[in-house]
Amino acid sequence: MNMADSSEGAGSSVRRRRVDNKRQTETETVDSSSGKHGGDADTEQRLESLHTGSYWLTRIVLLRSVAFIYLVAFTVAYNQNKQLIGENGLMPCKNYLNSVKRYVGGKIGVAALAYTPSVFWFLSWDDMDGNLDGIALVGMALSGFVLATGMANMVVMATLWVLYRSLVSVGQLWYSFGWETQLLETGFLAIFLCPLWTLSQVPRRCPPSLVCIWTFRWLIVRIMLGAGLIKIRGDKCWRDLTCMDYHYETQPVPNPMSYYMHRSPRWFHVFETSSNHFIELVVPFFTFFGRRMCVINGAIQILFQVVLIVSGNLSFLNWLTIVPSLACFDDASLGFLFRAGGGAKKAVLDIQNEDAAGRTPKPSKGMLIRRVVNVSLGVMIGFLSVPVVMNLLSSKQVMNTSFDPLGIVNTYGAFGSITKERTEVIFQGTLSPDPKDPDAVWEEYQFLCKPGDVYRRPCLISPYHYRLDWLMWFAAFQTYEQSVWVIHIAGRLLSNDSTVLSLLDHNPFQGRDPPRWVRGEHFRYKFSVPGSASAVQGKWWLRKRIGPYFPAVDLEALRGYFQSRNWPHPHLPRNRM
Repeated sequence: MNMADSSEGAGSSVRRRRVDNKRQTETETVDSSSGKHGGDADTEQRLESLHTGSYWLTRIVLLRSVAFIYLVAFTVAYNQNKQLIGENGLMPCKNYLNSVKRYVGGKIGVAALAYTPSVFWFLSWDDMDGNLDGIALVGMALSGFVLATGMANMVVMATLWVLYRSLVSVGQLWYSFGWETQLLETGFLAIFLCPLWTLSQVPRRCPPSLVCIWTFRWLIVRIMLGAGLIKIRGDKCWRDLTCMDYHYETQPVPNPMSYYMHRSPRWFHVFETSSNHFIELVVPFFTFFGRRMCVINGAIQILFQVVLIVSGNLSFLNWLTIVPSLACFDDASLGFLFRAGGGAKKAVLDIQNEDAAGRTPKPSKGMLIRRVVNVSLGVMIGFLSVPVVMNLLSSKQVMNTSFDPLGIVNTYGAFGSITKERTEVIFQGTLSPDPKDPDAVWEEYQFLCKPGDVYRRPCLISPYHYRLDWLMWFAAFQTYEQSVWVIHIAGRLLSNDSTVLSLLDHNPFQGRDPPRWVRGEHFRYKFSVPGSASAVQGKWWLRKRIGPYFPAVDLEALRGYFQSRNWPHPHLPRNRM
């Protein structure tokens, strides 16, 4: 009886184990075939576990960011270059190239290229407007491709750099801003992020170089230190923490938020100025204290630039400054930007898993050559950084300066001095035959963005850039003798010149006879107080006339002035001849 019971119990146990094993096998088969439950959970967990210290995704983000800035810059060039440096522009680049050619001995050779590195030397000058448009359109197409796909190679990025270098070289005054050289340096570094020919988001045979990543980090360190040091050494208001009392109202092109931030309480302006010093003079050193501190630096710098974007129209400068800050993040930090299981993220995880399993492919000859190129890049950047560092340490620091002809490594800085009052030059025209007639009616021209009509709300254009509006800000605290192009504009307005008028927002003589006289009036501008009677009337600005900026002029009076400067004299309207 006991033996039978024992035998039966043993048999039952064996049968139960067989059934349980069969069920487990069936369950695993179902899970494997259906792709549900444990299989997906394991895959999802695996796809989310990006390792630190790799920069495949960082490279994609950097390339797309640089491409975005290029796209904006080339779009600005396409829309404005013909009016500024085209055949009938205010400063034709053909005239500039001819003057350089004469200066270097009348030949287009190495000397001319060294003085003005530009592809325009090799193009026909018969249709300079076509050349300008062609370069801008090619730049827009290439940068748009990189932005949309996240794929680039050295050929594409080098082409973008050469094209923009060519525009900056002939852009003269209109391309004299610090962000032009900053874009060129950023774009140059981006060339070495890419494989030579391959177009792939994750080119397995071309891993991101840590040297290249550090060149971007070194760039953001120099940008911020340059900006911070020029402030401390410059205007006293940066040291007594009062600069932000003026900045929002007097910056080149305020936006709507500037109006409200200008009226922030005094303690907030003190906090802003103090924070500015901390972010520009202390935080950059976080870069050199390990991954976590480097990430903190990147996050703070990006947040800082976003605040600047919100509070003013500083062209694409702040957007551009975000780009090298992105190099402070590795793949593990940026993984949230990419779709789980998506192509790029999955490819990076596959590479990391291969490396962890010891299946890393042996370096090819091309990869070894690339390492030599990357090390050479680091050595070159280090060598070219010597005068930049010496400038940062100098008590006579200069800002926004290139120390090499191609502008590969530069020194930067902004707002070393703050204007305490805002002044504006307002162009006015009249049909009156006598400009001194007290009954003459003077009508105002309005620019696209700079303050003019006190009832017009400040514009919001960042990252776009109206070059003429910016230069008018500089002209307002100079004289017209120092900004002779202002008189050139006046002459063009006297003939209702469509080229210059396309850079303006409002022509009071549209569809009418051109003005007989044009003058420049100088005004002092201040923001109205929110909630005041003026603000209730719709006035964003209050203004007071300072006096004439330049006297009333007509076309005949300007004939000699134009001839002495080799400017084509505007055509006198037929009904005046």
